[in-house]
Amino acid sequence: MTDYPGYIYSLLVFTGGVIGYVKAGSVISLAASSVFGAAGAYGATLVSRDPKNVVFSLVVSLVLLLIMGSRFSKSGKFMPAGLVSLLSLLMVARYGYRLLQ
Repeated sequence: MTDYPGYIYSLLVFTGGVIGYVKAGSVISLAASSVFGAAGAYGATLVSRDPKNVVFSLVVSLVLLLIMGSRFSKSGKFMPAGLVSLLSLLMVARYGYRLLQ
């Protein structure tokens, strides 16, 4: 069973960093989104191979939730920190639920 939501999440995280780089020239945004996008895609691959193997994906989503949630609480700006926080929260809930099953 392919983890399509995990792959889509990873692609959105990476795309957000590319947009941040193009719009603001933020190399840090590009680097961070590349790392988290690749980690998310790797996690989605693990979940696709074994639907019970969600720990790596859960940790990646949780770390991104904490980082971007902190940025959102400081800035109050929905884009991009709020959106990534919301998506990360959904993925944490999804993987957390699957871990507890």
